[in-house]
Amino acid sequence: MNAAAKPLFQPFELGPLSLPTRVVMAPMTRSFSPGGVPNEAVIEYYRRRAASGVGLIVTEGTTVGHPAANGYPNVPHFYGDEALAGWKRVVEAVHAAGGKIAPQLWHVGNVRRLGTEPDPAVPGFGPMEKVKDGNVVVHGMTRQDIEDVIAAFAQAARDAKAIGMDGVEIHGAHGYLIDQFFWEGSNQRTDEYGGSLANRSRFAIELIRAVREAVGPDYPIIFRFSQWKQQDYSARLVQTPEELGAFLEPLSAAGVDIFHCSTRRFWIPEFEGSDLNLAGWTRKLTGKPTITVGSVGLDGSEFTQFFGKTDEVAQPASLDSLIERMNRQEFDLVAVGRALLVDPDWAQKVRDGREQDILPFSREALKTLV
Repeated sequence: MNAAAKPLFQPFELGPLSLPTRVVMAPMTRSFSPGGVPNEAVIEYYRRRAASGVGLIVTEGTTVGHPAANGYPNVPHFYGDEALAGWKRVVEAVHAAGGKIAPQLWHVGNVRRLGTEPDPAVPGFGPMEKVKDGNVVVHGMTRQDIEDVIAAFAQAARDAKAIGMDGVEIHGAHGYLIDQFFWEGSNQRTDEYGGSLANRSRFAIELIRAVREAVGPDYPIIFRFSQWKQQDYSARLVQTPEELGAFLEPLSAAGVDIFHCSTRRFWIPEFEGSDLNLAGWTRKLTGKPTITVGSVGLDGSEFTQFFGKTDEVAQPASLDSLIERMNRQEFDLVAVGRALLVDPDWAQKVRDGREQDILPFSREALKTLV
């Protein structure tokens, strides 16, 4: 083993969750599941990465069983007999390859557009109603809608446990539904779900509690959150460590075991006066394990949000600063996104010290994804 990379390949234990390495596959939407059902290609896609040394796979976003959960074509469902049977086969393949796996449970909220599958007549759902040209394009959620969405997440988590998934990740980041409630710019409600950040967090807290009740006290729950949004890379939900602590504490108390702290570049400090990134601050403030993420293994090249719309190439980059932070116990786990997307053997190559063989990220590489 490459001695310098050893911290990435140490086991991680948290209750019943036992990971062979600290490498996590970050969730990345691919739209490769026609009809919402994972097929043979999806099974092989995840199996290969587990076989290379990824300790925990967090799947691409999977939509919960709510009519407005989906926002994109060919995104996998996490409801219905056929889709769940497909995911069970994914679980079996990942386990056979030595890895662990958790679905990312997702509701896109007001990102959804009329005409989107599975029912094109269903508008987006969000904290606030939006009308365009006389048509309701975003349905402002009632208390009953909130309860329905929470129930859908709880059922998805229950199903994940039943088919052998090793935990679940709740997607609370990047301007999707849960984050839309967090974000003052999209949540101007005047009821108990709007106003202060504490009130705007109520939806997420109730959802986490429902998931915890559905899966029991020991089943791992990961919660992904971010400061930045797809709509605004400079957005900040909180401005200080004190505000971050006040935001995270109720989520932690509600039942989160691991926080997945989404940043675009892991090496950028979150607040002035400290080198800690978002995962570092989250671990310090909550005492819970954290996952860092953001251009791990790649240089700092910019990319547009959706695949296939850029000619830029991101070259493999040194992991020295990442390993230094791990040695300081700034965070516990490392999520790898684009680097692992284009090179399924990334983890094995890092373990073996074969960094020169790692593939760069490019539009051309995306065409051959396996």
